[in-house]
Amino acid sequence: MLSLAAVTLSLFSCNDYQAIEYPSIGTDHPSAVTNVVTDSLPGQIALSWTVPADSNYYYVKVSYFDPLTQKEIVRVASVYKDTLLIPNTRAKYGEYEFKFQSFNRSNIGGDPVTVKGVSGKAPATVVVTKTKIPLTAGRLSTNAQEPTEGAIANLLDGDLGTYFHTAWSVTPAPAGPYWLQVDLGKSVTTFQFYYGNRDNTNNKPQIIDLMGSDDGVNWQLIETINQGLPTGAKSEYTSDVITSAFSFSKLRLVVQATNNGTVFFTMSEFAVYEIVTSVYDPES
Repeated sequence: MLSLAAVTLSLFSCNDYQAIEYPSIGTDHPSAVTNVVTDSLPGQIALSWTVPADSNYYYVKVSYFDPLTQKEIVRVASVYKDTLLIPNTRAKYGEYEFKFQSFNRSNIGGDPVTVKGVSGKAPATVVVTKTKIPLTAGRLSTNAQEPTEGAIANLLDGDLGTYFHTAWSVTPAPAGPYWLQVDLGKSVTTFQFYYGNRDNTNNKPQIIDLMGSDDGVNWQLIETINQGLPTGAKSEYTSDVITSAFSFSKLRLVVQATNNGTVFFTMSEFAVYEIVTSVYDPES
């Protein structure tokens, strides 16, 4: 038995073991990608390539300088991908230079390949800003205030339980139609307005002529609203965005009809918003 063990050990001596050569794993440089194509898209650059067939290729790093952020950007695509979309690019920066470098599983890189491409123009976007115009009771007025109830200041107290009431007890009654007027304190052309109704179902505006003026004397019709005006108790209404053909600093809501045929009307809350529309061009 001892003799047999000695023979077995001699077959696997230290010198014999070191003489055996094992193949290296993941040490060969991978081949580079080929047939790289760039395509100009709006605000983007599309990259495509042919993945090399050799087994050492595992992924590719695509690096480039981004002039928009002033940073070096690195993106990675696996062996299973042959396209990459570069976002947020600009035509105004001219050529982008992309360096492709293949890597194996051991992160050993091959020879880099450099290509250039340009972006399509980044599309412009429309930016809409809605700003509530600050109002005070002193900037509200009417041609027919009811003296016994419904002060006009109630339109600005944030409470749908209080209300503004036009004249119903005055004799002789003021000549109609009755209106609510607001001094905006600035000239506008595009706007929205809001109002809340009193907590009942009577005297709700159903036809409103929107009038605009800069001097408070000469008034022009902006638009007539005769659909969609609510009649429910404490109901609320916000207009569409309205663009006037002229600028104005004073807005008048002339109530031409109510839901129950009265010349007088009520409201609980009121607000006006300036709408400013601008175009952001990322290429400018």
